[in-house]
Amino acid sequence: MEPIRMVDLQRQYQRDRAAFDAAMAGVIESTAFIGGPVVKGFADRLSDYLDGAHVLPCANGTDALQIALMALDLKTDDEVVTVPFTFVSTVEVVALMGAKPVFVDVDPATFNMDVDQLEAAITPKTKAIIPVHLYGQACDMAPLMAIAKRHGLPVIEDTAQAIGAAYRFGDDRLEKLGTIGTIGTTSFYPTKNLGAWGDGGAICTRDAELARKIKLITNHGSDRKYYYDSIGVNSRLDGLQAAILDVKLQRLDQYNQRRREAADAYDRAFADLEGVTTPYRAPYAQHVFHQYTLTIADGKRDALRQHLAEQDIPTMIYYPVPLHLSSAYGAYGYQAGDFPVSEELAGAVLSLPMHSELDHEQLDHITQAVRGFYAL
Repeated sequence: MEPIRMVDLQRQYQRDRAAFDAAMAGVIESTAFIGGPVVKGFADRLSDYLDGAHVLPCANGTDALQIALMALDLKTDDEVVTVPFTFVSTVEVVALMGAKPVFVDVDPATFNMDVDQLEAAITPKTKAIIPVHLYGQACDMAPLMAIAKRHGLPVIEDTAQAIGAAYRFGDDRLEKLGTIGTIGTTSFYPTKNLGAWGDGGAICTRDAELARKIKLITNHGSDRKYYYDSIGVNSRLDGLQAAILDVKLQRLDQYNQRRREAADAYDRAFADLEGVTTPYRAPYAQHVFHQYTLTIADGKRDALRQHLAEQDIPTMIYYPVPLHLSSAYGAYGYQAGDFPVSEELAGAVLSLPMHSELDHEQLDHITQAVRGFYAL
């Protein structure tokens, strides 16, 4: 059996080695390392994949979120509503802009924003809402967008873990995540479903004027060398990363389907295990399983993790501390008990290996090891 990894980039490379090598060689031969036709071509093809949304590549997913806030003219003392159960970037960029993150607890089934609690968090200072599509599962966007529209607020979708996923509206219409709100952001960190071999990110929007503004911001506020129309940053996707991403974009739906098949195998294996809750599949969501995350009851999470480690099965905890309890964000005055679902999940979630290269032998080993723990 091949070694089990949380994400197996080695086997993914071996599967399509010739295509990756040719893509890299093309950039090296052209020496178009910053910008150029490869970056433009990838952005155009990603735009097509996202049903025509404007795509603006950037250096990483954190930059994507910050640039989105800059494009919305976020000011000091503005408020941005988001969730505490997420990777730090979602909240970090709000703090970096001098604004205040205002938290809404997550739904215990989906781990995404509890939209029923959203409206109560909105104040006259609220500038934007950032829903996070955590683990590849869509946030419930229809009611969220209705609330945002009622209050005249832009929505920034954090799609770092959910590229390729879609949301099903009540009329059975499917829309890709990242294209529903005012702005969508994503990360191409190597472990993502669409991952580069280094850092990378992108911002998308259906608003042409907003796209023009975002493009300026990513390039020092300039669309003409040495002439500056706005305050900007230096955030660019390089040609080598774009070339890798272009190869993977052609295979993204296949990657996501393999993830779903692995998730199906996990679901079947754990269906009868008392104290183990498998990921909920919301009826409005096309889940892409960036992570396959169990909820482990009765305080057994850490013992199960140790048991799996002894059998060379890696696991991860995403995330052990909700952000409202992180020391970096203590100045905002949140306390233990403020967001009980997020706090409970932080002590109970456990992510198993999940990627497009998992084979039947590996899945059998993982599932038998989990079941073996509950047979002890």
